[in-house]
Amino acid sequence: MEILPGPLLQKIDSPADLKMLNREQLHQVCDELRQYIIDVVSVHGGHFAASLGVVELSVALHYVYNTPYDQLVWDVGHQAYGHKILTGRRDNFPSNRKYKGLSGFPKRSESEYDTFGVGHSSTSIGAALGMAIAAKYKGEDRKSVAIIGDGAMTAGMAFEAMNHAGVSDADMLIILNDNCMSIDPNVGALKEYLTDISLSPTYNKLKDDIWNALGKLPVGKNFTRSMAHKLAEGLKGAISSSANLFEALKLRYFGPIDGHNIAKLVDTLEDLKKIPGPKILHIITTKGKGYALAEKDQTKWHAPGLFDKVTGEIVKKAITAPQPPKYQDVFGHTIIELAEINDKIFGITPAMPSGSSLKYMMEKMPSRALDVGICEQHAVTLSAGLATQGMRVFCNIYSSFMQRAYDQAVHDVAIQKLPVVFCLDRAGLVGEDGPTHHGAYDIPYFRCIPYMVISAPMNEQELRNLMFTAQLEKNNYPFVIRYPRGEGVMPEWKTPFEEIEIGKGRKLRDGQDVAILTFGHPGNFAKKAIGQLNTEGIYPGHYDMRFVKPLDEALLHEVFAKYDRIVTVEDGTTIGGFGSAILEFMAEHGYKADLKMLGIPDRLVEHGTLKELHAECGYDANGIANAVRGLMADKVQTVVSSFSIAG
Repeated sequence: MEILPGPLLQKIDSPADLKMLNREQLHQVCDELRQYIIDVVSVHGGHFAASLGVVELSVALHYVYNTPYDQLVWDVGHQAYGHKILTGRRDNFPSNRKYKGLSGFPKRSESEYDTFGVGHSSTSIGAALGMAIAAKYKGEDRKSVAIIGDGAMTAGMAFEAMNHAGVSDADMLIILNDNCMSIDPNVGALKEYLTDISLSPTYNKLKDDIWNALGKLPVGKNFTRSMAHKLAEGLKGAISSSANLFEALKLRYFGPIDGHNIAKLVDTLEDLKKIPGPKILHIITTKGKGYALAEKDQTKWHAPGLFDKVTGEIVKKAITAPQPPKYQDVFGHTIIELAEINDKIFGITPAMPSGSSLKYMMEKMPSRALDVGICEQHAVTLSAGLATQGMRVFCNIYSSFMQRAYDQAVHDVAIQKLPVVFCLDRAGLVGEDGPTHHGAYDIPYFRCIPYMVISAPMNEQELRNLMFTAQLEKNNYPFVIRYPRGEGVMPEWKTPFEEIEIGKGRKLRDGQDVAILTFGHPGNFAKKAIGQLNTEGIYPGHYDMRFVKPLDEALLHEVFAKYDRIVTVEDGTTIGGFGSAILEFMAEHGYKADLKMLGIPDRLVEHGTLKELHAECGYDANGIANAVRGLMADKVQTVVSSFSIAG
C-alpha cells in the first residue's frame, strides 16, 4: 500500500524547499508531517511517540538554521523521524528499520544532515560542543545545536558536557525537550526540578513582566544596557531559582516555552541565533502529540509495533498454540519469586523498567526495585554499594548499554569481589535497532576481568536456575547472566528452581565425527541444524556449555578426546568470545582439531529482523548445518564415492 504525504510535504525534498514556504504555511507542514509519521509507522512499525512530540521543533530548526552547514545533533534517534523526512528521505521512510533500509537513528553514513550517530543517550551536548569548538578554531560561522530530551539529561555525560560548555566561548545552543519522559516516566530530582520550572506561574508571569518592563526603559547615559541586564538577572534570581542550575553552569537560560507553538519556536530560534556563546532553551512538549492514545499512554506507544491508526488496535500475531514468554518477562517474574524467599534481593535498572520487565517488581516491591534514570555507571556503583552491605543485587542493563559502565564493573565490582549479578538483557543481535544496540561485545569485555562468572541460558528454565544459583550466599563473585531479546522456547517455563554448578556444562546428545559447542540461546538453532543433518546421515554431538568463564574443562577434555572437528556457536562477536575461549583451551592442552567459530563477525552488522541478521551472520540453523557440512566434506565425499562404487 502506497502512503502519500500531504500536498506541502510532497514538495519538500530538502530544508531549502521548506524555507521557500511562508510562516503561515508551517502549521500545515507540521500537521502533514505528523500525519505522515502516523501513517507510515502504523503500517511499517518503528518508534512512534517521541518523534510526534518534536514535529514543530523539527520544522522550526530546519526553517531557521542553514542545515547541513549548521549542525543539528539529535540526542537519542527515537525523536528524529521528522528530521529524516525533511532531509531528503521522505519517500524512503517506509523502509525505516527494515533490512537494507533506513536506520531508525541518525547515522552519519546515511545523510550529511545526520551530523552524529546517536543510538545511546546523552551524547549530544558533548558532540555539539566539539563541533562548535572546531568551527571557532577554523573561523567558520556555523551554528551547533544539541537537541536533548529530559530523560537523556539525567545522565552524567550531559552534566559533564554542560560543565565544560559553560566555561567555553563556543557558540552553541542546547535545546532541552522537556516531556517528563524517556521511554518510561523520568525519575529523580532533575525531573522534579524541571517540573517546578515549567509549572511555576509566578516565575513565568514575572519573567515576562520584567522583560516587557525593561523593554520600555530608556537606555542611555544614566541607564545602560549592562545595567538593564544586571537588573533582569537580579530580579530573575529574586523571584525564582528556576534558572539557577543552568546559569550556575554559566549557560544562559531561556524558557520554558511551548514546544508545539511553531511561530513562537521560529521567533525564539531566530533571536537565539544572534546571541553568542553557550545557551540553553527549555521547551515543553507532549510525547505522542497529535495521537490521543499515545499522549495518554506514552510508554506503551514508544514503539508499539503495527497498529490500526483509526482504532488504535495494535496488530498481534495469530496465536494457534501456547507461546513461550520473552526472556525479559521470565527475568521480571523470576526475580519476584526469588525476592519473596530472599529478603536481601534488590533489582536495579538504568531507565528501562519496562524493557527489562523490572517494572513488575517495582509495582510489587517498590522499596527493593529501583530505576536510577539513564545512569549506567551509577547503577553499577550503586549495586556495588548495596552489595557491601550484604544485599544480593540484580543489576539489569542492556548489553550494549553496559559498555558505558565498564570501569565501574572493573573497579567497583570485580576488584572488590562483590557479588553483583549483572543480567545483560538484549545480549547478541537485537534486530531493527541495529549496531548501536547489538549486544555484541559483552563476552570478551567481561571474560578478561578476573573473578567474573559468565553464563548464558539456552532456555527459560536455565535462566531461572542461573538466577537462583547467582543469589545463593555461597556464590560470592560477580555473576553475569546474558540473554537475548525476545521469546524463548518453553511455553511451560515456570519450573522448580534447581542449582546449577558453576562452570558446569551439559552434553545434550552424543554424536559422531563432529561436535557442536553452543553458548546460550543459539543452542536451539543447533538443535534444528542437527535435525536437518541427521536426515543426511550426519550425526553431530551437541554440548551446551552454559558458562564461558569458568569453562567446564572436564567436559571439554571429553569433547577433544573424541572429536577432531568442532563447531562453536555464540550470539556475540567471535573476536575474543566463546569460540576464542575454546581455541585457548585447545592450544593450552595441546589438542589438534579443525575448529569453526560461528557468531557475530568482525564488522558492524546493520539492522533487520533477527531472522535476517542471524542468517546474514551464518549462525542460524542453516548456517550451523552448512558449517558442519563444510567440516565433514571429505567424509561425506568418501561415503558418496563408496556408495557409487558399490552400486
